[in-house]
Amino acid sequence: MNQLLRQPRIPGAAEAVAGADTNDGPEPERLARVLICRLSEPGDAVVGRWLGQLSAVDVVKAIRDGTVPDHPGLDATRLAGYQARLPGLDPEMDLKRVRDVGGRFIIPGDTEWPSQLDDLGDGRPVGLWVAGTGSLRLLALRSVALVGSRACTAYGAHVAGELSAQLAERGWMVVSGAAYGIDAAAHRGALAVGGMTAAVLACGVDVAYPKGNAELIRRIGVQGLLVSELPPGEHPNRFRFVLRNRVIAALTRGTVVVEAAVRSGALSTARRARDLNRHTMGVAGPVTSAFSAGVHALIRSGAAVLVTDAAEITELIGAIGDDLAPQRSGPVLPRDLLEPAVARVLEAVPATPEGAPVERLARQSGLPPDEVLQRLYELGSLGYVERHGAHWRVVRRR
Repeated sequence: MNQLLRQPRIPGAAEAVAGADTNDGPEPERLARVLICRLSEPGDAVVGRWLGQLSAVDVVKAIRDGTVPDHPGLDATRLAGYQARLPGLDPEMDLKRVRDVGGRFIIPGDTEWPSQLDDLGDGRPVGLWVAGTGSLRLLALRSVALVGSRACTAYGAHVAGELSAQLAERGWMVVSGAAYGIDAAAHRGALAVGGMTAAVLACGVDVAYPKGNAELIRRIGVQGLLVSELPPGEHPNRFRFVLRNRVIAALTRGTVVVEAAVRSGALSTARRARDLNRHTMGVAGPVTSAFSAGVHALIRSGAAVLVTDAAEITELIGAIGDDLAPQRSGPVLPRDLLEPAVARVLEAVPATPEGAPVERLARQSGLPPDEVLQRLYELGSLGYVERHGAHWRVVRRR
């Protein structure tokens, strides 16, 4: 059985914090955190506070021995729950299982650990199981979350795919949850343009859930990254989906909600992003669509900024001054370039066949007749008006 389960092999806190390797396997701190991933659920604040005071090795030893000091939130019932999960656990086998699928287990202090996850405080992940290529820490520095309803509309799926592809082409990693609907559309958009995408799962990285997205998840694991707090073989439940959302929010520079009903779970990601001082954005949908009602409520309350394309998203989350979105404006017509006095005269000229004399145009434009005549000749040279006897009229264009 693994060395962590043989009490004499538990090292001291100093050795664990130093992350020293042993001759017979991974360093004790990593093995202890693998074990804690089995003992507790993601986001367990009690374990998080404990790990803020002790090494993971000492936490495991205290749980096994039952010699836990006075610790906030830790009672006999919770301790018994941890101890009940101890028998039969094999951290080294878990590490082997993740290596077999081309993955690894990263912990705080590793070069690949994204430091922004520390913003979760006591709810920070004990460690992350990662499968795929590229450094999670480096890729997360330029990442954005795209989330939304599972039961999305064709409009929502189209917008999610377009935004994701545009962001990926700009060099951003698109992060989502590999669920049906908006999540899947976001991943597919990035993959379609050869971009980077990461799926934060509510199950083990070796478990394809939902099964209908098995091929998509496989492609993400090859071209992008699969990330989870849960050890290999673990399956999702309702609470794990909600807890997974906090990792998506903390890992990225901002969160975009593409489509979400009032009670959509995707809104929890937006709320966590807002609480973590991340940029929160929303895409408007039809005002008659219940699938966009939750997004509209976010925008209306000021909790999210309205965005319509990748340029507006990157303007918020990108580098100051480097990722500015272009100013939107309508087309500039030749008539818009006329001087104010010339434009006033043109507005006074009728389009009727008989036209109008200079005196009438002077009254309507409020300019002297001599100036009106001068402006009429300018307009005539530009092709806007023509003279018909003593009258002037607008040139009718085909």
